[in-house]
Amino acid sequence: MSGPNGDPDISAEGIIEDEDEFNEEEYAAIDSMLDQINSCLDDIEERNDALNGKLQELLESNRAARRDFRQQITDHADLPPPANDDEDEQSRDAQKKD
Repeated sequence: MSGPNGDPDISAEGIIEDEDEFNEEEYAAIDSMLDQINSCLDDIEERNDALNGKLQELLESNRAARRDFRQQITDHADLPPPANDDEDEQSRDAQKKD
């Protein structure tokens, strides 16, 4: 037999259909639990918003760093290649002899 929402193997027995069966203490307990859940959800939402803000800052910082890096590459592409020092020439001469 399926349950009230179509879930398999869940019986409808024990489901309270008449709200008058709850007493004031049970309503107060449920209300307290819902308040705790709401408080936890608010905390999670605040953390999510804080993380989202930090991720946006990181994204912008990363984009700026990439722009700067590309600009440096572009600026250096216009310059002549660096002059070779004596060690580089000696190492190339040694490689040619081998």
